[in-house]
Amino acid sequence: MVTMNSPMHSGANTAESPWPVSQLNQQVKGWIERLGFVWVEGQITQVNIKPTWKLSYITLRDVEREASVQVTLSTKLAQSLPTPLRNGDRVLMYGKPAFYAGRGSFSLWVTEVRPVGIGELLARIEMLKKALSAEGLFDPRMKSPLPFLPTTVGLVTGRGSAAERDVLAVAQERWPEVTFRVINTAVQGPNTVPEVVQALTELEQDPAVDVIIVARGGGSVEDLLPFSEEALVRHVSRMRTPVISAIGHEPDNPLLDNVADVRAATPTDAAKRAVPDVVVERRQLVDLRQRAGGALRAWVQQERRGLEHTRSRPVMANPLLPVQQQQQLVAEAYQRKDRALGVIVRDMRSQVTSLKAQVNALGPSQTLARGYSIVQVVPRDGSDTHVVTTVDEVNPGSQLRIRVADGSVTAAAMAVSRSPGRESPVHEEHTAESPAHETPAQDAPERD
Repeated sequence: MVTMNSPMHSGANTAESPWPVSQLNQQVKGWIERLGFVWVEGQITQVNIKPTWKLSYITLRDVEREASVQVTLSTKLAQSLPTPLRNGDRVLMYGKPAFYAGRGSFSLWVTEVRPVGIGELLARIEMLKKALSAEGLFDPRMKSPLPFLPTTVGLVTGRGSAAERDVLAVAQERWPEVTFRVINTAVQGPNTVPEVVQALTELEQDPAVDVIIVARGGGSVEDLLPFSEEALVRHVSRMRTPVISAIGHEPDNPLLDNVADVRAATPTDAAKRAVPDVVVERRQLVDLRQRAGGALRAWVQQERRGLEHTRSRPVMANPLLPVQQQQQLVAEAYQRKDRALGVIVRDMRSQVTSLKAQVNALGPSQTLARGYSIVQVVPRDGSDTHVVTTVDEVNPGSQLRIRVADGSVTAAAMAVSRSPGRESPVHEEHTAESPAHETPAQDAPERD
């Protein structure tokens, strides 16, 4: 084995001293073989095994990307496996990368082959399902609604398959005017994922395609494994055109069903979901027209009854009736106001008359009319007169004015005498009307 430290590597590689092809291959061989033994998982796409050959050759393909590697193994090892190697099988291989310097080719020299069991594959699919669900790829809010009446339906299915015939027949029976753009791809095996992804990309780029159906008419668990590949699922999750998944039958549930906008139980069900039934739609249209006509007629009848009821109201017969009613109410209010005001005035007049009578009865003139008189002292200094309330205010010879009901009498005090047993009261001012200060007119002395 040639290594980078071998003498062959000594010296500079220039245009003046180039390497020969053999030296280049030896350098590459040295680097590749330093990798050692590795485990590789993939899907078998080509099997070239003959009993007479010492070595057999297989192509191992990546299940998610466009990558493959040539595998070399002994025919004895291939024939000793429990089940023969077939295209589409998922396997684990243990081998050492090898580079054949003579022809400049790379191969994986395999010494052990293990088939990947269905249980293990289903467990991996379940783990992938949980991971993609956690990312939100299966969230219903991320799904797009299907168009009511698509102009063109894209169909990805196997060539000449029953799924293609069912979808086309059912869709054209339901809506004859619908058109299809069909792209035939592999629907099982190692080429399924890249071909389906390529078909979906072409249909996504076609502006005339309104909805896409991916259909396959059932199959074994191994046959449906490509429709659970992560590459296909992520590609569908990024698409803007609505996708209907019609893979397998009711029990089958590849991951494509979870990420698609609509999951159909069968290809026939996918056609029914994508295209409306013209007979049903026309029947519904007739029914809607009848219901709309009936609703319109009922509304007109209701409005007519309302109009008749409005026209029968008294206000419509006499538009001035509300004004007249208000006028009558105002007139009645005026009348009630006048009556109330008259009652109040009469009551006030009666009260005034009563009070006036009381005042007159208590006033000096009424007292004088009953025969009493008022005696006033007229001071000699010309000051104001004052009513005599006690004998102490009068001296003999004082000039007096005696008021009676019809005039006054001027007199002079001849003498002053106090009543027996009475003391001189404290001088206070009293009103002239007090009877205690009055003297009967017949007892007052007259002066000529």
